[in-house]
Amino acid sequence: MNQNKKPRALYIHVPFCRSICFYCDFCHRFYQEKEADEWLLALRREISHYRLNTDLKTVYIGGGTPTALSGRQLDSLLSLLDPYTKNVLEYTIEINPETLDEQKAAILTAHGINRASIGLQTADGELLQKIGRHHTTADVTETVRLLKEHGIDNISLDLMYSLPDQTMESLRESIRFALSLQPKHLSLYSLTVEENTVFGRKGVTPLDEETEADMYEEICRVLPEAGYRQYEISNFALPGYESRHNLVYWHYEDFYGLSAGASGMEDHCRYDKPAGLSEYLQDPLRRDLIPLPQEDEMFETVMMGLRLKDGISLSVFQERFGMTFEEAFSGTAEKLLGEGKLLIKDGYLKCADAYYHLLNSVLSDLLPV
Repeated sequence: MNQNKKPRALYIHVPFCRSICFYCDFCHRFYQEKEADEWLLALRREISHYRLNTDLKTVYIGGGTPTALSGRQLDSLLSLLDPYTKNVLEYTIEINPETLDEQKAAILTAHGINRASIGLQTADGELLQKIGRHHTTADVTETVRLLKEHGIDNISLDLMYSLPDQTMESLRESIRFALSLQPKHLSLYSLTVEENTVFGRKGVTPLDEETEADMYEEICRVLPEAGYRQYEISNFALPGYESRHNLVYWHYEDFYGLSAGASGMEDHCRYDKPAGLSEYLQDPLRRDLIPLPQEDEMFETVMMGLRLKDGISLSVFQERFGMTFEEAFSGTAEKLLGEGKLLIKDGYLKCADAYYHLLNSVLSDLLPV
């Protein structure tokens, strides 16, 4: 494939954790040094085979817990990526606070990491224990200090709401603590309980829908007052610090996905890597391909793009698919625009503010029959 047509975004999944959070449904294993070394060898083979674009613009290393790796292994992982990251604008790694130390912070900087996403989740110590987290607020503060000391000040914090027994005051205190650390970006997610998690097996449920909605409303009120613009349903940023990598997903652009548990999208196909580490180690080159008919691509472009406050560029949509939004969704588009659920402003299709929190119900009307 022509280098210019290759994806310019890369996601790598690190499937190891030092502990397992009770709500986590991502591909993960308890860290074992030998197994992590085997994974690095498999990943080296995968990277070499697919001849990645050497002009990547964003790289995101997630998990799992990338910093669950030893310092030696973290250095090896980032060394594998060095040939592809020379022109990267945003280079992100996810961090659990209890897994970062001075050595690892220095390794991140040496390889050009310039953005960190830290799993804070809540500042409530009791709640942290209830959801299976093993850090304290002091650990978070120290992690932020270490990163900034090593020149990484583009920091995003993850917070969760609708957690079991969480109160509005607990949420407010978590937001206050997060803001005291002066992050550039904040992601706030409601608890979703999946079947194959500790919470799923125990029958734990989120808070009731009304309380969850109140919490979301509070988040959307408080963070803009502190200078953070809501640019996506769950994401807030200081001006200029929106996640470039995640914007690739929301703009429905191609991206590489490497390692167990990852997904990618290239040349009108989505693909899934093996969900389990053992399967990945047996065949790191395996990709389960899912061809994307144009009808699916049009819907998914709208589904992802309407998550953004700015919405979807109608000219880009028409250029990509050879038809207008109204032509692609004949009848339904006019209905939603007429009802005021969707609106067109300055060449962009947006979800009206009053329906933004109900986006899934709006999208259901656009689903291919």
